[in-house]
Amino acid sequence: MSLPPEKASELKQLIHQQLSKMDVHGRIREILAETIREELAPDQQQLSTEDLIKALRRRGIIDDVMKELNFVTDNVDQELPSSPKQPVGFTDRQSTLLKKTNIDPTRRYLYLQVLGGKAFLEHLQEPEPIPGQACSTFTLCLHFRNQRFRSKPVPCACEPDFHDGFLLEVHRENLGDGTRMADSTTMLSISDPVHMVLIKTDIFAETTLVASYFLEWRSVLGSENGVTNLTVELMGLALERQKTAEKERLFLVYAKQWWREYLQIRPSHNSRLVKIFAQDENGINRPVCSYVKPLRAGRLLDTPRQAARFVNVLGYERAPVIGGGGKQEQWCTLLAFLCRNKGDCEDHANLLCSLLLGYGLEAFVCVGTKAKGVTHAWVMTCGTDGTITFWESLTGHRYLHKPTNPDEPSAAEQSKPLYPYRTIGCVFNHQMFLGNCQPSDSVESCVFDLNDESKWKPMSEEAVKSVCAPGATTSLPPFPPLCASTIDASVTSNEIEMQLRLLVSEHRKDLGLTTVWEDQLSYLLSPALASYEFERTTSISAGNEEFQDAIRRAVPDGHTFKGFPIHFVYRNARRAFATCLRSPFCEEIICCRGDQVRLAVRVRVFTYPESACAVWIMFACKYRSVL
Repeated sequence: MSLPPEKASELKQLIHQQLSKMDVHGRIREILAETIREELAPDQQQLSTEDLIKALRRRGIIDDVMKELNFVTDNVDQELPSSPKQPVGFTDRQSTLLKKTNIDPTRRYLYLQVLGGKAFLEHLQEPEPIPGQACSTFTLCLHFRNQRFRSKPVPCACEPDFHDGFLLEVHRENLGDGTRMADSTTMLSISDPVHMVLIKTDIFAETTLVASYFLEWRSVLGSENGVTNLTVELMGLALERQKTAEKERLFLVYAKQWWREYLQIRPSHNSRLVKIFAQDENGINRPVCSYVKPLRAGRLLDTPRQAARFVNVLGYERAPVIGGGGKQEQWCTLLAFLCRNKGDCEDHANLLCSLLLGYGLEAFVCVGTKAKGVTHAWVMTCGTDGTITFWESLTGHRYLHKPTNPDEPSAAEQSKPLYPYRTIGCVFNHQMFLGNCQPSDSVESCVFDLNDESKWKPMSEEAVKSVCAPGATTSLPPFPPLCASTIDASVTSNEIEMQLRLLVSEHRKDLGLTTVWEDQLSYLLSPALASYEFERTTSISAGNEEFQDAIRRAVPDGHTFKGFPIHFVYRNARRAFATCLRSPFCEEIICCRGDQVRLAVRVRVFTYPESACAVWIMFACKYRSVL
């Protein structure tokens, strides 16, 4: 590679200065004299250049010089004779950058390459950007010693695709001094950090400061080959954290004031179940409205009633109570509930309300009591015609509400409601919170005209949104999407069925009974199980006539048929069998005695998102009646 005459002259001058600075000439003279004394014979007075180089290399002089001159590297594309060599700290090894950048070989540079981002959790559910469609973007801005840089905008994502390089000149005090290159000591004394600022730009071109970070870059000076990798953790803005804390403080002040006003309406309100805050699994008190958010199930659930069935088959487990006292107060975040696949009634109600909101219904979570004053939560939807429907999230049942007037003489004659709810204290969703301020909190007589402030005291929607709207505060966990089931329904059904056959055969053997299975009769039970699940989902009965007709044809004259269906939300065959034996009707079938006894069992597993499932089992037998 050739250099222009003026550059070659500068390079010679730099090398001469470096050699003078290290006193290389004096050290060479010392080594020369020592070598002549120790290694040359008395009659030999000439020393070759090769001998001298060996002596210098053996004593490390050449290595010292090369270390001081390591700003010259050999990874430059040899086809670019006009491209200057890379200075120390220039860690990008792509020669394409040298084609675009004019680098002064007399100065030190720091090359900073951003290799991507990770764990931007607030964008966990961000959809993939569609080409040509506007989307929010991240831009990384840098400042270092009077130099400013800006990255290319990248779409906001959980792992934003940052791939930018920045060439920073380290020593810029004496721009006119072309004969001086900063040495390691000088660079170590430069305490200026690289200031990194991350900006978010939304689709309306509004910018938001996401994070600010000061990068200490001098660790590269002590690294091998002048290259190092750093992980920068953007902790978010103290300003943002302060804003979040301030919003939460203001909402708490407002909630206390709202509660005082609510108690002034009627002293008895103090005993009503008005739940404004609830503690999550991390012990954090959060507004109840933050536990609900419109949730779309995509292709996993097709109708609101199917969504109710999905929530129903998730396991029910009350929060554990340590010691005595009442019910433990703990509401789970949605992710914790889905991962456990079980939760309390509040967790089921919050999920069902979120799904119904996703289907475009006006849904609310209701907090009140059932029989015997047991605290409970369920879901209510308000139709455009004023129809009020209760949804029991633990069973999937739906109830229409028709208020009764306790002052009317015929009130006692009015039909009792089918729903199990007794009192109601408040209702809420992701935008509204209303406290029941009617004279009675009885559900039977309650009027659900939520716009009537004489019956329902509302919280300010702006106050609710300030702490519960998406992105309002950094403390709100994002709502995860639902995951498709990983259960193979056919395989699981066959496995449970085979296990039950074995358990029944062993049980009958212990009783001294033989077991004969009839596969055709087992197969004929399938339509009944499908019909049962369809009825649970839609409240519509269908297919029962065909099932009965098939059974009549399969059971000969003079024979008796008995069947017993049962439903579970778990896949443990032994546990299910033990439960079946506790039913007198099922035990009678399993332990059937008689002439020409034929047994049948059919299992049908219906899968739902999050590996939830409804397991239907039907035991049946046919035998010849003997009088």
